[in-house]
Amino acid sequence: MMSKFASDRAKRLHQDAISGRRSDRAVRLVEGLLNSKKTRELKKVTVHAFTASEPVARKSKPTNPLAPARVTAILDALARTYPNAVCALHHKSAWQLTVATILSAQCTDVRVNLATPALFRAFPTPKAMAAASLPELEALIRTTGFFRNKAKSLQGAGRIITEEFHGKVPQTMPELLRIPGVARKTANVVLGSWFKIADGIVVDTHVLRISRRLHLTKQTTPEKVERDLMRLIPQPAWIDFTHRIIAHGRQICIARKPRCADCPLEPLCNAPDKTYSSH
Repeated sequence: MMSKFASDRAKRLHQDAISGRRSDRAVRLVEGLLNSKKTRELKKVTVHAFTASEPVARKSKPTNPLAPARVTAILDALARTYPNAVCALHHKSAWQLTVATILSAQCTDVRVNLATPALFRAFPTPKAMAAASLPELEALIRTTGFFRNKAKSLQGAGRIITEEFHGKVPQTMPELLRIPGVARKTANVVLGSWFKIADGIVVDTHVLRISRRLHLTKQTTPEKVERDLMRLIPQPAWIDFTHRIIAHGRQICIARKPRCADCPLEPLCNAPDKTYSSH
């Protein structure tokens, strides 16, 4: 058996290994002990700790990213940070919001807001928009990109709303989807932001990117991401969630360089490309 002195010394070194402390003197001492025939049993316990270049951190138990408590915490953090978030497209009616949302495809809301005032002055109603010529519309929306296709959509939207819905924007998803230029995202924007009807969740580039970064979905298409989010998030929160997550994407969770150190969701986020991590 090893001497009492050697045994006590080995125990102290073993405790240092467990706690993560290490010094050159401790290394030399333990190497001497480990080379001794009397300490072969101790070697099995301590050799790994003293040969590691850094103390080994304990791995935290993985948590379920879809756990209701985590989803609630995300919603609460967004509510505290963006309590007054609303649709960024300027509008004064359901018709104006429909037009602005059609124009927002592949275009920033800021640029759309610069183009719509002149457009609405020239063609303030669906009937007027339906009667407009394509060159007239194209000239007014050129800066929003894809202006030829968008002009056709606006003219067609004005005609359908005038002829089939008596000049009023409909309030159901199936009816909205009959309007040229209106897909599910646009319909969700109009229903949620103007009519306050939570029929779905708007999935734009911000919502898609951040939902994936938060591991709320693994999907890559807007339709599938929306289905996943609708299963996770209570329906009364759908409209506010949309506005808040879009605001978060513009202000904090920026695509190219997210400001993770300033993010209210950082403690809940385990994205692999974080620029800062507290856990």
